[in-house]
Amino acid sequence: MSPAQPLTQSVLSTGSFRSSAATHPGAVRDHNEDSFVNRPDLGLWAVADGAGGHQSGEVAASLVADTLRAVPTGLTSAQLLAETRLRIAAAHRRLQEEALRRGNNDILATTVVALLARGDHYACLWAGDSRAYLLRGGALIQLSHDHSFVQELVDAGEITPAEAARDLRANIITRAVGGREETLTLDKATNRLHAGDRFLLCSDGVSKTLAEDEIHRLLAADDAAAANLIEAALAAQADDNVTAVTIEVLGGTY
Repeated sequence: MSPAQPLTQSVLSTGSFRSSAATHPGAVRDHNEDSFVNRPDLGLWAVADGAGGHQSGEVAASLVADTLRAVPTGLTSAQLLAETRLRIAAAHRRLQEEALRRGNNDILATTVVALLARGDHYACLWAGDSRAYLLRGGALIQLSHDHSFVQELVDAGEITPAEAARDLRANIITRAVGGREETLTLDKATNRLHAGDRFLLCSDGVSKTLAEDEIHRLLAADDAAAANLIEAALAAQADDNVTAVTIEVLGGTY
């Protein structure tokens, strides 16, 4: 890792969760347009991967992350979910308005994947190709489904997942905060929490650089695995920004 590009990381714990977050520009790029949210006290975590060029991606990702970091405490699970949706929708509108103000067909957009945990349930929300995984009972499950051009080809049976990983169009996303859609639709996955669950939220720089079995191994080996995942991606010469947030569900009341 270059001394000029230090790893930015955060490890936090509450009585219910231990979470870690780490981000880096990657082995090739000198500018990081990813952002993360690490709020175990609230039961809210997120990764945003900006797009748009000319540092517009950084503006978009930072806006979404800052908006979610400011969610107040003391909300019920239903209020937390509603507040998260409202804040992402507001960020969508603000980014579209700023892009229109700039003109020149500028786009200020970002993916987002967020995990909310409250009571004995979790909800995962996402738009774009940043991913959410769950490690439970020794099995790694991908919770999110990419909103991307190559994923649509895979879903249609036109290419295989292995071909999608090598496709030159793999960076084309079909849904984003600040994208062309007038109203942003967030996909959602929900289920019960189990003690010992480990979640991973990551930008596509991680998921496209590390094989799933390597992600599985690193997530299982450490309850604060974010830095290890980023270091592994850098060792593999990740050519994109890389960000990971890991969450372990501890025993007790959530």
